[in-house]
Amino acid sequence: MNPFLQKLQPYPFEKLKRLFADVKPNPSYKAISLGIGEPKHPTPAFIRQAVTDHLDGLSAYPSTAGSDALRLSIAQWLARRYDIPALDAASQILPVNGSREALFALAQTVIDPSNNEHGKPIILCPNPFYQIYEGAAYLAGAEPYFANADPARNFAPDYNSIPDEIWKRVQLLYICSPGNPTGAVLTMHDWKELFDLSDKYGFVIAADECYSEIYFKPEAPLGSLQAARAFGRTDYRRLITLSSLSKRSNVPGMRSGFVAGDAEIIKNFLLYRTYHGSAMSPSIQSASILAWNDEAHAQENREQYCQKFAQVTPLLQEVLDVNLPDAAFYLWAKVDKLIAISDTDFAKRLYQEYNVTVLPGSYLARDAHGINPGQNRIRMALVAEVEECMEAAQRIVAFTKKLAAESSQTPS
Repeated sequence: MNPFLQKLQPYPFEKLKRLFADVKPNPSYKAISLGIGEPKHPTPAFIRQAVTDHLDGLSAYPSTAGSDALRLSIAQWLARRYDIPALDAASQILPVNGSREALFALAQTVIDPSNNEHGKPIILCPNPFYQIYEGAAYLAGAEPYFANADPARNFAPDYNSIPDEIWKRVQLLYICSPGNPTGAVLTMHDWKELFDLSDKYGFVIAADECYSEIYFKPEAPLGSLQAARAFGRTDYRRLITLSSLSKRSNVPGMRSGFVAGDAEIIKNFLLYRTYHGSAMSPSIQSASILAWNDEAHAQENREQYCQKFAQVTPLLQEVLDVNLPDAAFYLWAKVDKLIAISDTDFAKRLYQEYNVTVLPGSYLARDAHGINPGQNRIRMALVAEVEECMEAAQRIVAFTKKLAAESSQTPS
């Protein structure tokens, strides 16, 4: 067996299952889960109809490169969304089966294990992070290195503390903006820092932007391609952007996304994927074209999230250290505002006493450079309808106030 498989850690939800193994939730409450970031809004009817209208596509083998029409629709969407000239649909865009599999597979294309002049190759990851980045590093024969989030910089990774000898080994850097779980969006200054580092050390940037269409300010989040154009990087050298329809269009089961950017990397990634057998169903391609071409449903979806976050966030601020994020559909909260408690104990007791599931923040991070940046935090995915999210928030408030009352009555 591949020895690198032994380096993979259990997924956060497997850890959560173990945490809850000996717990029976309070049957007085209906179960509510804020644990998994899976969109729960209904899939738009026109997308559902498009899938069924194009079932004849099932009779043909799909092209790994995708159809010309799909690549063009993605190029046009990127141009509209980020106010940039359209990318070349033939050479700078590649459809993928959701951003998750592409994030993983990209490392297999980019990492050169033989290029070890300065030591074993490194894939640089944010911390906290999406665990696919770490697994991609190990199974590509590289080492993950974690850049801890800096709360003073709106949870942007702290790259200034990384020594030169580490940067020299970095071949690929993952960045998630808007971030999971923090919801933070990189600024133009942050992108300038990253591009300068990429130019100096020669690594590829993989920009995970799957949450880009869920935001709470009038202006849409800055994108990597948009920032690159602003700095005159018109060829998008060493930059790959990844996104998908899962969150934007509430179609996680379609597994439809794209990578875009550096044409040379795209060319090699297409070669890898041709052998890997990763091609999108023609039926899904047809539905995806309609989804990328329609903004009305994405706007409606975003408005639902804005409504939820506007109601839930102030309620939770009574008892938790939490703020409205820049974007994405998570609240990233510190649990020790009223009482000293760990994130795991908070999650376990909340589930036991109020039947609400949240994800401990420490499960979404690694102990790195002396700290776990997810410690004493929880991630809450506000993916259900407003009423269910409000009910969960009310239970969390009641639970936290109960903890604080118990603490005040305990002799010191």
